[in-house]
Amino acid sequence: MLMSLVSNGSLLTRPTPDVIIPWWSFTKTVLATAALSLVRDGQVELDDEVPEGPFTLRQLLRHEAGLADYGELAEYHAAVNQNQSPWSADEMLQRLDASRLRYEPGAGWRYSNVGYLYVGRLIERVTGLGLEEALNQRVFSVLGLTDVRLAQTQADLRGVNMGTATAYDPGWVYHGLLVGPLTEAVLLLDRLFAGQLLPESLLREMQTARQLGGPIAGRPWTAPGYGLGLMQGAVEGGLTLNGHTGGGPGSIVAVYRCAVGDQTATCAVFDEDSNEGAAEAEVVQQLSSRIITAP
Repeated sequence: MLMSLVSNGSLLTRPTPDVIIPWWSFTKTVLATAALSLVRDGQVELDDEVPEGPFTLRQLLRHEAGLADYGELAEYHAAVNQNQSPWSADEMLQRLDASRLRYEPGAGWRYSNVGYLYVGRLIERVTGLGLEEALNQRVFSVLGLTDVRLAQTQADLRGVNMGTATAYDPGWVYHGLLVGPLTEAVLLLDRLFAGQLLPESLLREMQTARQLGGPIAGRPWTAPGYGLGLMQGAVEGGLTLNGHTGGGPGSIVAVYRCAVGDQTATCAVFDEDSNEGAAEAEVVQQLSSRIITAP
């Protein structure tokens, strides 16, 4: 297990500097950040319908658009496990019958990687750039990160610690798979919420979460919710976390930040396992050791 921790702006723990890992669904937090930078600049509006609609950017970012998810397809998992070549995005959408909404946008919640495929396309459309270049310009360069990249082919995963997966093709992640040092994941989240990229008003929007019910068995969440590209809510021990957990064949990553008064701490954990709860519990333990809560 690798771990990186920032407390009150100071990097306290650093994994081996040259270890590059898949960011899995923490990529969604980065996509949401880039999309919100477009909102900041007046290039898009959170509550305007996107061309793939009838749903809005806000609904896509918060998984409220009514879309299904290709992770529901048994043939998707079979193809990945058999190391087949990825389907084209159009083929995936056709197999999923993605144009058929599963509920009225805004009326429900359903985690959907397809929604973030559309977010990535919106970023490319508005900026006129490829996704990697857009993310570099609008997020990574602003936050001082230099070693994050978008993996698009198996060759792009050479030198990446993929855990127990030996032949994964990142083309199976249709919204894009970022890879980079765990240290840069923790610095990204810490610097983002320190106000180095988005104004306070959009950071508040980002943390306005749809509540998803009570505790999750085997995981530390006691009141989970989902904001704009963020898993957000209360965990065991009384802290409230903002960040994202992600997983794929062979590994898990969990990146979270908490703040109590003027105390802040951000932790990222990478584990060569498939146990989301164990990675999240390690994050909670590390953050709890840095943050003093009122009795």
